[in-house]
Amino acid sequence: MFILASKSPRRADLLRQIGAKFTVEESNAREFTGAKADKSPAEIALANAKLKALDVSEKAKDKNLPVLGADTVVVLDEVIYGKPKDHEDAKEMLRKLSGKTHEVITGMVLVTKGKSYPAAETTRVHFAEMTDEEIAAYVATGEPMDKAGAYALQGRAAAFIEGIEGSYSNVVGLPLHLFTVLAKKAEVDIYK
Repeated sequence: MFILASKSPRRADLLRQIGAKFTVEESNAREFTGAKADKSPAEIALANAKLKALDVSEKAKDKNLPVLGADTVVVLDEVIYGKPKDHEDAKEMLRKLSGKTHEVITGMVLVTKGKSYPAAETTRVHFAEMTDEEIAAYVATGEPMDKAGAYALQGRAAAFIEGIEGSYSNVVGLPLHLFTVLAKKAEVDIYK
């Protein structure tokens, strides 16, 4: 049993998919943004994951439970695209991703017994060209509004993804294989 320090329903769904035993506690940690030029996108994702895990670990009722923090960023031409602020921001993100290949990076930190165990996964996503009409129709569904990069690979945006190189679950929000490797390294049984 462990605590997932995330309100993301996608991360919880992925963990349920593999039969993991966990509870959810939302973190209120203030995250770094793409404005931190002194850190790479992977370093930013890992720093945010650690902030979330430590925040929840400090306020957890059961101090013996390990805590998993995660943060996913979308990166194109060294620019980080987080969750869109509004519909116009979502449209602008999708225009920039259209017809290009970008990276999705998830940083994870597992905190247990006073130690932090970090890991990060990168997946390349090949986006098809989208017309302005397709972008507007997709944004109007509301699906992009709480997702880094303003799209959901596991949702309607699948129609615009030509392919990926790497972990599918990473693009959804949590690289499951890497997480199981991380849990073994930290000696955390995620199934009990």
